[in-house]
Amino acid sequence: MSSTVLARKWRPKTFSTLVGQDHVVRALTHALEQRRLHHAYLFTGTRGVGKTTIARILAKSLNCTGADGQGGITAEPCGVCQACTEIDAGRFVDYIELDAASNRGVDDMTRLLEQAVYKPTSGRFKVYMIDEVHMLSNHAFNAMLKTLEEPPESVKFVLATTDPQKVPVTVLSRCLQFSLKSMPPAAIAGHLQQVLQAEGVACEPQALQAIGRAAHGSMRDALSLTDQAIAYSAGSITAEAVRQMLGAVDAGYLFDLLRALAAADGAALLQLADDMDARGLSFPAALEELASLLQRIAVVQVVPQALDAADPDGAALRELAAALSPELVQLAYSMVLHGRGELALAPDEHAGFCMVLLRLLAFAPVGTQGANLAIGQGDQSRSAAEATTAPQATAATAAPSAALAADIVTIASVMPPKVEVQADAASTVHAVAETQASYTPLATAALPAAEPPASSAPALADASSAPFPGPEVDWPSLAQRLEVVALARSLALQSQWMGAEGDCWSLRVPSEQFTRAGALDKLQAVLSATVGRPISLQIEVGAVRDSASLRAAAARAQRQQEAESTIAADPLVRQLMEDLGAQIVPGSVRPLDA
Repeated sequence: MSSTVLARKWRPKTFSTLVGQDHVVRALTHALEQRRLHHAYLFTGTRGVGKTTIARILAKSLNCTGADGQGGITAEPCGVCQACTEIDAGRFVDYIELDAASNRGVDDMTRLLEQAVYKPTSGRFKVYMIDEVHMLSNHAFNAMLKTLEEPPESVKFVLATTDPQKVPVTVLSRCLQFSLKSMPPAAIAGHLQQVLQAEGVACEPQALQAIGRAAHGSMRDALSLTDQAIAYSAGSITAEAVRQMLGAVDAGYLFDLLRALAAADGAALLQLADDMDARGLSFPAALEELASLLQRIAVVQVVPQALDAADPDGAALRELAAALSPELVQLAYSMVLHGRGELALAPDEHAGFCMVLLRLLAFAPVGTQGANLAIGQGDQSRSAAEATTAPQATAATAAPSAALAADIVTIASVMPPKVEVQADAASTVHAVAETQASYTPLATAALPAAEPPASSAPALADASSAPFPGPEVDWPSLAQRLEVVALARSLALQSQWMGAEGDCWSLRVPSEQFTRAGALDKLQAVLSATVGRPISLQIEVGAVRDSASLRAAAARAQRQQEAESTIAADPLVRQLMEDLGAQIVPGSVRPLDA
């Protein structure tokens, strides 16, 4: 004797057992209790969320006579009377389910409407349930409009569709519409736990969570997958068996990928990709799961209390939320989504997956990273209590190399005031802007009078013989004028001067991505060629308080504020605001040089 599948066996019989559609249950329950019944209902939503189930429960509520045969319309059908049992069994003569996909013509609709004029045979109401109603032809829709608007008192229409946009507005306006929600994975997993306990099947919470995610909001799909999992795992559902059945990626691989990304370990990323390929795992599914994991990490970073204490991945999520910066998480999420779409264009899925991982390594967000790691052998005992800023140099009028060398030689005579380090990045930008405004430009500073060099060679020679100016060098101004490109230029613009010991210069950068040998070597070569002697750079990762990029951002913010103030103070604008109540649209004002 064959068993009944879980999706049919555990179909809800009453509103109280319905899962995930509380808003619909509440409205229908109140309507039934107050006898405020509409003549046509439209249920919309994706597959397997309860459209047909609600239609059957509604039909039982309208026709239930109670266990003693004396009951009336109720929100809690008894389940034992003739109407309830026959509707559950699918043989109630006054409950007609029609599949619009196979009965979509005007002739089919005409036959249905001809029967609607007759009184119910055995029930209180005759209920017509038309599934996938959007499949009806235009003529069929037009034929039912009049009856749908003014049906006989004993007739109720229940329409269901997965695509309400295809239903004519003339039909929508005649129905009471309910949009059924896709069920969250947590609700699906909780319901599956109850079903399996009643069935006497052992299961692991991780397995149910995997099924809940794979169901994509459909309870029927989840129950079907559970039937498959019971057969696959021989009665005891384990997380490993479900992953193998679904072709899903072990969460351990995903966590290891993000740990390798946090450590900027390209070799580990590629090794993990090879291991996944050797096990025959689905790379599209891996990117989909990786995007989901990044979303969960982003939530933990912003709202830590949102993490469920019972989540088995909680410890790993908190670890990665601390190791990865919010900027890197957002960038990785975007890249993974785009990489998922580009996977079909790659030579093969393994190559496409590897390129996504390498792309994550190649690009780093601009700004301070969450991880506070130190790279190289720089002095780790430097005080973080203060940082120095210096005036920006004006545009060079001589050859770039000569101007740079001249700056390095003569800037020792200009000592900028020190600025107290601010508590956060936003106040730091404002402090840099204010300090910068108080500086005397380099072009007008009291520097030793000298004729412009005829060529860059003498200046380089002078720079080579001059003593190194020390930690007061205006590094942001020099960084803007260095002839470097790509990541090497980003390294120069995003870095902060930390000091020097002879020809060994120390810089601080906001991300470990800037510490790659290629960019570092290019910047060292340009500095060595400019100064005329070998220069070595030591890089550390930490919070950057003064850099060319921060100064540029402060300047842009100041120009934006000045532009907004100018517009707000304009007499014509003020008159329009006072006389007509006009308002300046936020974000609509831009500086002329923007």
